[in-house]
Amino acid sequence: MATTALARDTNGSTNDRDTLFMLSGIALMVFGAGLILSNPVVQKYMGRMGVGGLALGALPDLERYLRLRDM
Repeated sequence: MATTALARDTNGSTNDRDTLFMLSGIALMVFGAGLILSNPVVQKYMGRMGVGGLALGALPDLERYLRLRDM
């Protein structure tokens, strides 16, 4: 079975490949957030609500998630 140099190093580990997948996932999330935030409707909504209002709106959901996780 042939493997690429990126997939396995001399010790047989896949650290390079895992790092590549992690960084590409982060890049896709940042790109997706940029696409969403560049929409004029979203910009107007975020401008009206503000960052503080967004954080206050997310707190009840976060508290509920943490309570469910403690069960």
